[in-house]
Amino acid sequence: MVLDLFKKSKYITLRREGKTEIPDGLWVKCPRCNEILYTKDLERNLKVCQKCAYHFRLSAPERLKITLDPDSFHEYDSQLETADPLEFPQYKEKVTNARETTGLREAVVIGQGAINGYPLVIGVMDARFIMGSMGIVVGEKITRAIELALTKRLPLVIFCASGGARMQEGILSLTQMIKTSAALARFDEAGLLYISVLTDPTMGGVSASFGFLGDIILAEPGALIGFAGPRVIEQTIRQKLPEGFQQAEFLQNHGFIDLVVPRPKMRETLTTLLSLHLQEVK
Repeated sequence: MVLDLFKKSKYITLRREGKTEIPDGLWVKCPRCNEILYTKDLERNLKVCQKCAYHFRLSAPERLKITLDPDSFHEYDSQLETADPLEFPQYKEKVTNARETTGLREAVVIGQGAINGYPLVIGVMDARFIMGSMGIVVGEKITRAIELALTKRLPLVIFCASGGARMQEGILSLTQMIKTSAALARFDEAGLLYISVLTDPTMGGVSASFGFLGDIILAEPGALIGFAGPRVIEQTIRQKLPEGFQQAEFLQNHGFIDLVVPRPKMRETLTTLLSLHLQEVK
């Protein structure tokens, strides 16, 4: 019985050859404060660091789970897949790898759901899929989400997360900026509500199109938001940028964003906005 106390247990780690055996994924280090966080506690806190409130990036399935009512989401156009219009070297391999890694077919998921009983059309981008870059399929799915909301006369919420246009699709990628913006112009003419939520990062063609065209623009704390990256801007203008430049709080202070909303309060904030909109419509 005494010897049993020295047997290896799944609840402890053993030192062997100077190294501690720790199961993969059990702990994660916060990139801002360097705190070592227990993964399950971090997930219970919606992937927000308990010490410094750093917002870790969420996948599209994670975002949908914490935002929408249980079992309310119905996905649309999940079968759409990108081609290789320019026959860009190793592009097909890159897309295949992204699909296998993320379990998604593209960098955005769209569909219909509800938040606290309020129906809406929602789009959620996933930065894990080639940095959420906007190619032909992403632009098409965003446009279809807008048109679906227009047809059903429902509010539209899009969670943006993108490094910009997908260079492997060249000019065809850049035209998605025009396409999505034109669809939103029709949506706006119908007097419907579009809420854009900018998460880390929202850059390039996405920020220059549907990202900043919301009737109400929200952002998560600390999110990197802009067109060109800070280093590119500094090298171009040969000046040092202000502290916190292109972060969500800086943009709110300068009038580009309506409100920076911590993740634990995002669902509550969206509920309030949707309820006010529906009252106005009635």
